[in-house]
Amino acid sequence: MIRVRRAEPSDAAALVELAQAVGGEEGRWILATESWRSVSSERRYLKTVLRHPDATVIVAADGDRVVGRLSLSRDPHPASHHVADLGLMVAESHRRQGIGTKLLAEAVAWARTVGVRKLELHVFPWNEPAVHLYESFGFEREGYRKQHYARGDDVVDAILMAFVIEA
Repeated sequence: MIRVRRAEPSDAAALVELAQAVGGEEGRWILATESWRSVSSERRYLKTVLRHPDATVIVAADGDRVVGRLSLSRDPHPASHHVADLGLMVAESHRRQGIGTKLLAEAVAWARTVGVRKLELHVFPWNEPAVHLYESFGFEREGYRKQHYARGDDVVDAILMAFVIEA
């Protein structure tokens, strides 16, 4: 059974393992092209996020195994303080099982508690399964960012998508 919960510093090693696995897939789904943060850096990051009201990391666990991660961070600028950026990854073995949807629902719940009214994300145009997930959840395409991210020696495009949270 999949359980969705807030990440704890003790999840650091599992989250690094997940990010390295997803980042190493042939599909090139996430920004990281080299290694993810070290376990100690990830643990420090999670400790900081737990104390910070404008960010959170949510995990999906299958028993003791972390199989999904969703990170949220509120925009610090006063004019866009109502917006939070999100990043999502799910282990290849657990995709298309509703985990992404559960994590997105938890993101909306968190956003409501902290006064965030809009979630936004970037997704690579070739990541059609992720685009489909986001659109089926209610995210809309707001823009296309040409040559937006450097990935190793490549500069790649990104689709900007957003979800407005109704009161």
